[in-house]
Amino acid sequence: MYQDAHGLDLTAANGDAVAAYDTAVKAFLEYRLSTGDHIKASLEADPDFPMGLCFRGYLLMQLGTTAIYPKVRAVQEQAKARAADGTEREAKHAEALGHWLDGHVAEACRIWGEILAKAPQDLLALRLHHFLSFWQGNRGSLRDVPLAALAAVDESLPGYGFIQGMVAFGHEECGSYVQAERFGRAAVERNGDDLWAIHAVSHVLEMQGRYDEGTSWLGQPFGTWEDRNPFKDHVWWHLALFELELGNTGRVLEIYDREVKVDEGVFYLDVQNAASLLMRLELAGIDVGQRWDQLADLTESRIDDHVIAFTDTQFVLSLAGARRKDSAQRYLESLQRYAANENTDTAAVTADLGVRIAEGLVAYSGGHYAQTVERLLPIRHDLGPIGGSHAQHDIFHQLLIDATLREGRTELARILLMERAVIKPNSSWAQDHLAALH
Repeated sequence: MYQDAHGLDLTAANGDAVAAYDTAVKAFLEYRLSTGDHIKASLEADPDFPMGLCFRGYLLMQLGTTAIYPKVRAVQEQAKARAADGTEREAKHAEALGHWLDGHVAEACRIWGEILAKAPQDLLALRLHHFLSFWQGNRGSLRDVPLAALAAVDESLPGYGFIQGMVAFGHEECGSYVQAERFGRAAVERNGDDLWAIHAVSHVLEMQGRYDEGTSWLGQPFGTWEDRNPFKDHVWWHLALFELELGNTGRVLEIYDREVKVDEGVFYLDVQNAASLLMRLELAGIDVGQRWDQLADLTESRIDDHVIAFTDTQFVLSLAGARRKDSAQRYLESLQRYAANENTDTAAVTADLGVRIAEGLVAYSGGHYAQTVERLLPIRHDLGPIGGSHAQHDIFHQLLIDATLREGRTELARILLMERAVIKPNSSWAQDHLAALH
């Protein structure tokens, strides 16, 4: 029996497998592109290593596409078989992977919660719980589970700062901005490579309207973080939001072209970033040229690939933004079938919220603004379960306001703009529109 860097028992054949696993966990927490290579090295050293197999399955699931599910199934079955002769914790990891693969995300989080109750230093379980709590819109878990782990471990634990970074983001999504910034900055001071903590602080600055500070906080040369996975593009997206609020539209387009634009891999987070940024630019009156077409060309291949409810809304937004009404309608119909026929947590959320949002977006693209208002207005305060952050949901609020203005519903637009001006202080978009109504 071996132990990992956090003192957790591992069923492994040799120390090389464990050493590579430890390196992979740290790389994973820092969003390193090398994570997969380290897991591969771990499994080369011990092909039957239960936690190495579980980790491989987790990485595949984070690709956010059903195309990899057969491969994950094979890995999960092997992990489950090997973990049967391992520790209880390893068996639970294999079980959680199976629930995630089956679309029972809440059940996977419950299993990781059981692991953390006995092993709060299991940073892999903690980050995965955090990740899926985010995509469920479970903001209380985003804050409380890392807080409990932080209270249970010693500051000398390797990776302690990563827990601080998760606490920071949880506080931010729960509206506790002072605590969020304190924990986030402490995490970055401890480890300047903690991209999640850097991201958490940027959320605080966004929500408080501290746009100049945001550009300073994220102001790095293009190409920074090139050794990180696509999450880095989301951090660049945050910088673009700061620049947009400051009126630096040329800079925003440059960030889009250099760091945000989707490539041939069509990673789901990249589509989220690109679609919402292009729509924000259009709502600000900026001509985005042919960028919508490039994005839509790439996303049309994913019409029947439903994994995360928020992602689906952004795929629809991509097609709606490009005015590809037929493709957007086909995506909507695919969502309706998925919601009606699949027994997954995402399908349930899609039936309750995702379809209505998609209907609103399709209506907007067709110039049916009354229908957009009808679909989005009743749910504007209840978007959490589709996943994503307050900052990511903001595009729906902007589209709703724009639809009310186009529909000529001035008083409703005024109410919505006043709400936005309070929630998003210093938002030039809200202020300019309010001024135009007076």
